[in-house]
Amino acid sequence: MRTPATELDVGGVQVRLTSPDKPYFPKLGANGTKGKLVEYYLAVAERMVVLLRDRPVHLQRFPDGIEGEEIYQKRIPQKHPDFLQTCTVTFPSGRTADALKITHPSAIIWAAQMGTVTLHPWQVRCPDTEHPDELRLDLDPQPGTGFAEAAHVATEILKPVLDELGLVGYPKTSGGRGIHVFLRIATDWDFIAVRRAGIALAREVERRAPDAVTTSWWKEERGARIFIDYNQNARDRTFASAYSARKTPIATVSTPLTWQEVRDADPDDYTIATVPDFVDGRPDPWAGIDDVAQSIEPLLEMVAADEERGLGDLPYPPSYPKMPGEPPRVQPSRKVASNWDDAGKRL
Repeated sequence: MRTPATELDVGGVQVRLTSPDKPYFPKLGANGTKGKLVEYYLAVAERMVVLLRDRPVHLQRFPDGIEGEEIYQKRIPQKHPDFLQTCTVTFPSGRTADALKITHPSAIIWAAQMGTVTLHPWQVRCPDTEHPDELRLDLDPQPGTGFAEAAHVATEILKPVLDELGLVGYPKTSGGRGIHVFLRIATDWDFIAVRRAGIALAREVERRAPDAVTTSWWKEERGARIFIDYNQNARDRTFASAYSARKTPIATVSTPLTWQEVRDADPDDYTIATVPDFVDGRPDPWAGIDDVAQSIEPLLEMVAADEERGLGDLPYPPSYPKMPGEPPRVQPSRKVASNWDDAGKRL
């Protein structure tokens, strides 16, 4: 028999929970149900709200568990509880949508009730959705590399660069093989400037370790290196939030760590079963992330220096409109030199 629906009191807000026994992570058995996922989010929701407050969020939903249909939902349903708030965002196409805005733990538990495994926040806070307050770095292992290589790049190459620039980054596991590093920044720049700043930082890391790091958008050029996905700073590109569960058989979690913890971490150690006790047993390594809104001027100076070297913009994702100064979105192996002029424009 199905377990009857219940009402959860989430910070004074009643959130309806249905089908708590439904398998979401089948390999975990009774520890991988919808109810267990909700229990996890109840344990970390307060921490999540601090980081997600007023952010528009997309929902990666698996209403029938991670082996069922995946729904990546950018718009909040027209029929939704009155306690939820929304925020209007503009996509690269120019279209707009009302996205879920996180203001209270009840929004996170409602999302879990709707089958959300992972919350994907924008790098802005409402109502100012045009000026990011985060610069995000995605260290993405390519075939032949893994978490250990990403950790080495993060701690031994990226961290020293940030130190030299007087910038503070906050690392977390991606929940998979990668590492995410967030920098809290002032909201003085638009998406284009923040993305270019991220490119400059990624290029500097690549210069210092060209055999270990790549900024190439084209997979055929990456090799067995860590790809720094600079396009994660473009409009409407989102990361798994800190403390979000991920679509993995063991229900791993994207977990904030200290830089020292990154060195020796195993991402499989951080799951919905282990993270609540883990985070309660030590100081919060991201506690100071909102203390200072950092300037990206040092990175914009690096952008100017790169341009003097002839290094301009890099390709945007294929779904984006053509951007000013962007090089051709053509795989190098398919680019016939006679069809392009010296400025990179198609003849």
